[in-house]
Amino acid sequence: MSKRIAILTSGGDCAGLNAVMRAAVLRAHGLGWEVIGLENGTAGLLDSPPRYRVLKPSDFSNTVLRMGGTILGTTNSRDPFAYKMDDGRVIDRSDELLESLKGLGVDSLIGIGGDGSFAILNKLVKQGGLNFVGIPKTIDNDVFMTDFAVGYDTAVAVATEALDRLQPTAASHDRVMILEVMGRDAGHIALAAGIAGGADVILIPEIPYTIENIAKKIASVKKDGRNFALVIVSEAVKTPDGQKHEVVYHGGETRYGGIGDYLCLKIADATESEARVTVLGHVQRGAGPSYNDRLLASAFGVKAVDLLVEGKFGRMVAWQNDSVVDVAIEDAIKECHIVDKDGMLVHTARALGICLGDE
Repeated sequence: MSKRIAILTSGGDCAGLNAVMRAAVLRAHGLGWEVIGLENGTAGLLDSPPRYRVLKPSDFSNTVLRMGGTILGTTNSRDPFAYKMDDGRVIDRSDELLESLKGLGVDSLIGIGGDGSFAILNKLVKQGGLNFVGIPKTIDNDVFMTDFAVGYDTAVAVATEALDRLQPTAASHDRVMILEVMGRDAGHIALAAGIAGGADVILIPEIPYTIENIAKKIASVKKDGRNFALVIVSEAVKTPDGQKHEVVYHGGETRYGGIGDYLCLKIADATESEARVTVLGHVQRGAGPSYNDRLLASAFGVKAVDLLVEGKFGRMVAWQNDSVVDVAIEDAIKECHIVDKDGMLVHTARALGICLGDE
């Protein structure tokens, strides 16, 4: 096997990506292997010449460990198998990408991404006969077969701090404060932060809700003598009648957005309360990683290199039962890791008297 490993970050950024790369580079260097970083994910390989840099331990001072984002850059658009050209044509550029990798002397690839990135990268390496190991990262924590993904813990900490900061102003103005957080397909951030931040109402896409149930909870809070309420909602939550709230951006790209504003008006009308909405958006992706994300990133980076050394390819590093393990990529991308409606955190929220909108 070649002793030259390529590493890339793919999909949306999050805290902890640089810590993953640091761990992989330090481990590989200790084994006498070379690591190159592919800039801007797969998009950098389609430039001429390909965009990359040799990564050395000296590139990863303790400052980099603490940095958010990714020093390599990333992309979450333009699937190489269905690449949209500037003139509107859609073509397959996977062979170009593979030629770039082989031209760089690479036959082993570490991809740091989510389930969408893994599906593309796994298809690509099979086509090109390359060795591949995946490392899960996503603030949404929706990658299947791992309890946690890099970036999730930091995002929850940011959302929890936002609730902490909203509480005093809510109390000062007798308001219902609504916090909209990310969560494309799953409500993990809203559920965890809502419990940790003392929310009165948590709304997630996995559990249906009614405005009447929310209003009943807020009325109960006021009856008990409190003059404010905190509501946290995942961006993917639909209206009670099943409609998505989305925003269309330049170029026709559609993304979730607006459910917080929708709920703000509905809750204000139903409760005769003053209500305000705060949308965290990309704030959840930024800042330095929490200590948990640094630990997870470090363990994942080391394990990924170890798997390549052992000749275990087509695997994803995962965290299960307080241990780092590896699972087949094909199994990890079979489905989305959503909130278990009968799970421990949902039970905890209900036991604390938090309204989930369904009762």
